[in-house]
Amino acid sequence: MSEAFNEGITLYKMRNYKDALAVFLSIPAEENVNNIDLAYYVGLSYARLKRYDEALLYLEQVVTAGQDSQRVYQCRMTLAVIYTKTDRPRLADYELQKLKENGYQTPEVLGALAYTAWIQGKQEESVELYEKVLESNPENATALNGLGYVLACLDKDLTRALSLCKKAVDIHPDNPAFLDSLGWVYYKLGLYDDALQYLEQAEQLDGDNVEIANHIKAVRKEKR
Repeated sequence: MSEAFNEGITLYKMRNYKDALAVFLSIPAEENVNNIDLAYYVGLSYARLKRYDEALLYLEQVVTAGQDSQRVYQCRMTLAVIYTKTDRPRLADYELQKLKENGYQTPEVLGALAYTAWIQGKQEESVELYEKVLESNPENATALNGLGYVLACLDKDLTRALSLCKKAVDIHPDNPAFLDSLGWVYYKLGLYDDALQYLEQAEQLDGDNVEIANHIKAVRKEKR
């Protein structure tokens, strides 16, 4: 394995994705570097830099080759994240379903499937998947938050939704998504001062988030 490739891996592990990518892309074709190994790190580097179109090209190469199950798992999960962030939930769901079919019924996969089900309007499926995650891991903060938020949006069992979202925030008190969900549950309960308290905390941590901003507008409208 070439020195340049090892240097790129070191930079990637240090989270210096920009320099890592530059090193990976500079490696000549004649150097003794496996093309799939290189595609794996180039794809992940592009993904970390939010250059999603380029990331897709390389990550798909790794998935298609299918030489390393752990790498295929990571690439499919990354692809699912990219497709979700770029408003392509059906493609995200496809990648996650492939992982599930191959035996990867991990909390991460099931939780991601629950989210993609929700954004596709499959409400009951989303609830069932989040419940399944919590059955195996009651402390899974992502599932606690996800289920609490979904229940709040559906106006179902708001007392439980509040408990779930509070628990998620207790685990990760500085997570803006969790704070937003908790604030939204309080809004659904008609407790607008409490709702604003958490939503404004979320906004301080993630000021560019449109959903948080819309939630704050909804609460302030009710407080007039």
